[in-house]
Amino acid sequence: MDFNFTQEQQQLGDALRRYLDKQYGFEARQAIVKSIEGVSDAHWKAFVELGLTALPVPSGQGGFDGTPFDMLVVMQALGRALAVEPYWATAVGVEALKLAAAPDNAALLERVAAGEIKLAVAFHEPLARYDLFAIETQARESGDGFALSGTKSVVQHGAQADYWIVPARLAGDVALFVVARDGQGVEVRDYRTIDGQRAATLTLANARARRLADPRAQAAPAADAAALNRIADYATFLLCAEAIGAIDALTAATVEYTKTRQQFGVPIARFQALQHRMAEMLIHAEQARSLTYLAAARYSSDSADARRRAISAAKVRVGQASRFVGQQAVQLHGGMGVTNEVAAAHLFKRLAIIETTLGDVDHHLERFVSLPGFSKAA
Repeated sequence: MDFNFTQEQQQLGDALRRYLDKQYGFEARQAIVKSIEGVSDAHWKAFVELGLTALPVPSGQGGFDGTPFDMLVVMQALGRALAVEPYWATAVGVEALKLAAAPDNAALLERVAAGEIKLAVAFHEPLARYDLFAIETQARESGDGFALSGTKSVVQHGAQADYWIVPARLAGDVALFVVARDGQGVEVRDYRTIDGQRAATLTLANARARRLADPRAQAAPAADAAALNRIADYATFLLCAEAIGAIDALTAATVEYTKTRQQFGVPIARFQALQHRMAEMLIHAEQARSLTYLAAARYSSDSADARRRAISAAKVRVGQASRFVGQQAVQLHGGMGVTNEVAAAHLFKRLAIIETTLGDVDHHLERFVSLPGFSKAA
């Protein structure tokens, strides 16, 4: 399988990295995190100009028909820079709109491509942990639409979104809905997470909504459940790609620090025991990268089991690598590794959050071994 990037993908990655290196340095990022908004409109406009918002959108709606490998290039660069803008949330929302080919979704996709709106998917509920289908939010028909009542927690960049994709129970079955921020019946509580990102709790009280799927289509009740699983897999894959970028940045920062930190009159990078630890950090990073690339290739597979197997394998290996590389980086930095004055501490925090988002290592190991064919292969 060829995992080499095309010339266009390399050019996109190079252009984005140049912009981030020049305009999105550590100090600039810290200033954004500490601001009231927690995100930067100026950088978001730059992302729009670079074509990032149009990348995952179909060409029929003004986008570039970006493949998973295109998105992998972008997420790696954003992870390397610790970007806090709501790109991941919006890209996942785009995937949800694409999976449900409803006429109203096309208009939203056009606005996303133009950078006019942002999206977020409300995966989590307060008591659900990692179970996507532990859904207590209820939907009922109301006029020509629906009314939703319930609570969604830790909605990443929920307060920055103009529209939310919300799973809810409709007559006992799982259904997906679109809720507009400017509608009635939604209370939004925004807050900063420990990694400098933003999240929100959404309290829905008869909030007006429409079905994500085309109401004229006679879909089976399992269709929305399958779509929710696929959306979560896409979100997980993007998180793995972001983590690869963060792991690369953390490894590079650690190697550079050991070249300047001196002990017994020499840089600690000369100590063989520490060289071995940094070599192990690189090995973990490369193994995680390989499985993330495989997940990108398998995401579009016709087999749902093949997709789930690749996504879970990547999330497990990325989670293990994130923890190992993060812990080694902090130890090699010494006390500086846990202070807010160095990027290493913030990269470690972001990797810790990614590892626990949409299923930690144990959760995805359990899902991997539960898929058909595992016991036979074992």
